[in-house]
Amino acid sequence: MKTWKKLRENPKLWDQYFVRERILRAIRSFFESRGFHEVETPILIANPPAESYVDVFETTLFDRNRKSQKAYLSTSPEVPLKKLMVAGLGNCYAITKSFRNMETQSNLHNPEFTILEWYRVGANYMDITRDCEQLLLSITGSLSYQGKTIDLSAPWERLTVAEAFAKWAQVNFDDFFINAKNIARQKGYRVEAKTTWEQLFNQIFLNEIEKNLGIGKPTILYDFPSAMGALAKKKKSDPRYAERFEFFIAGLELGDCYSELTDWKEQEERFKKELLEIKRLGKTEYDYDHDFIEALKVGLPECSGIAMGVDRLVMLFADVPDIAETM
Repeated sequence: MKTWKKLRENPKLWDQYFVRERILRAIRSFFESRGFHEVETPILIANPPAESYVDVFETTLFDRNRKSQKAYLSTSPEVPLKKLMVAGLGNCYAITKSFRNMETQSNLHNPEFTILEWYRVGANYMDITRDCEQLLLSITGSLSYQGKTIDLSAPWERLTVAEAFAKWAQVNFDDFFINAKNIARQKGYRVEAKTTWEQLFNQIFLNEIEKNLGIGKPTILYDFPSAMGALAKKKKSDPRYAERFEFFIAGLELGDCYSELTDWKEQEERFKKELLEIKRLGKTEYDYDHDFIEALKVGLPECSGIAMGVDRLVMLFADVPDIAETM
């Protein structure tokens, strides 16, 4: 049944939809009180960020003379925000629609979704963990989701990826870097010649680890493999890992944070590798944003930022199991 029909037949459903309204008000109030600038970023763009794990929506843009060029729906507001930071904007955030293809047939994904993304100058990824704690506490101190009570008070649980793999999958991550295919086979996962290291990681993570995160209190899972942090700084103490975290509540991933990469040469090299992987996977091909590299040459200030799924946040606070019920 269409949403408008459900609402007309059952007016009590308005309450769960108004949760979104209250959350958006709370988010804007939180950042306004901290001096952040809100930015409207473009939705129709010439070059998406080069990320092989994302499928893009491609369209054709015509000028008045019917001359055509390719265009894409934005997958995130990240690159426009960073360009403005190069220009001197300072701390900033955006609440906007983003689009990712192949995101149907799931109660946790939708091809069109609302994303909150913010950046703090002079911060690293651990500084953003405290932003997350304070932001959610500004909405409420605790919540109940699908029968599970979650205490949002700080500090949240913190685990490295390596610790999580050891705890719930009984996998030594030093070994996994070298022998991922053998370890996955021993666990009974399907492994083919073309299966990538990242796919093996995700098989184990999604099946054995994710469901255990954020139970009772939110979990901050940090220090991801550097191969899975396209725009993140590598850790100086161990370059196999990136300064990246995700946070989880009741088994749901809510946000993804990096200490942002500022080295333009390394960023361009990573983009080129991602484009090769996109081609290998048979996904929609496109060029990376050369203007972003030019901006990085001028100088992105040291900063950290996070992308948070607003629809999933609404799921939690409205206590509904399907993201479609938030839209």
